[in-house]
Amino acid sequence: MAAKSFDLIVIGSGPGGYVAAIRGAQLGLSVAIVERENLGGICLNWGCIPTKALLRSSEVFHLMHRAAEFGLKADNIGYELDEVVKRSRKVAGQLSGGIGHLMKKNKITVVMGTAKLAGEGKVTVKTDKGTEELTAKNIVLATGARARNLPGLEADGKRVWMYRDALKPPHMPKKLLVIGSGAIGIEFASFYNTLGAETTVVEVMDRILPVEDEEISKFAKKQFEKQGMTILQKAVVKQLDRSDAKVTAHIETGGKVQKQDFDTVISAVGIVGNVEDLGLEELGVTIDRTHVVTDEYCRTGVDGLYAIGDVAGAPWLAHKASHEGVMVAEMI
Repeated sequence: MAAKSFDLIVIGSGPGGYVAAIRGAQLGLSVAIVERENLGGICLNWGCIPTKALLRSSEVFHLMHRAAEFGLKADNIGYELDEVVKRSRKVAGQLSGGIGHLMKKNKITVVMGTAKLAGEGKVTVKTDKGTEELTAKNIVLATGARARNLPGLEADGKRVWMYRDALKPPHMPKKLLVIGSGAIGIEFASFYNTLGAETTVVEVMDRILPVEDEEISKFAKKQFEKQGMTILQKAVVKQLDRSDAKVTAHIETGGKVQKQDFDTVISAVGIVGNVEDLGLEELGVTIDRTHVVTDEYCRTGVDGLYAIGDVAGAPWLAHKASHEGVMVAEMI
């Protein structure tokens, strides 16, 4: 089969990739974007957006309990977890569909499948129908990142969850342990705590939300504790003993290990870049601790190959990825 050629190929359709593709198309480039799962990437489907939708439901629930303060009446306040989750998935689905519409509108070729770099300027994509070959002088890697799985703390989807399980929970946690207090951990801790789960957060650093300003960490900690959350800082979960009904966590603080039982554990201990099976090493791309090394203009050192967003390292923020996508498209 003859290779299809473009000016720009973008691998990954999250907030880095789809923005790079749109900006490229606006500037008159012929663009293809490759996505192996859902348009919009983790952010729209399994990250920022669906978590905000869950948090909005818990916020409204929280406010309903304060109705009297506003001169309002609300009795028998409750929630249906399945319906809350359904709303969140629907919001995510709408936005993912919106990206598809934007791709059409900007005449961007969407190829659903798994991409691999097959040499400079060449990409092969494994699709449902077989393998497609694409060529372009410029390629942007926007493959994102995924949750880090620590040995012994691996998710099983039953009692120990990653973010995907927490977004489509198999049950409502009664006693919840959240390992890690970055944005992801704290979002789920806040959501489930508001819905009535007895929530404990364990953070290895000396403050929660360790990448935020210290003032924010302090203020957030106070507010969360006021809402009934237990927060353990400078603490480590050493191991998890699992059974059908519960998980026993060995939590070390100040050199002492205590055992505590929980019915649900959410692991949110950071992310690792999606750099495997892309053919990067063969091309001579430098990878450092699962992230592609780039200069300040997102160049990888390989001619015509750029890396943007989470796969290129911290800060792991959607808007940082989008900015890089625009910059790279404009440079090209």
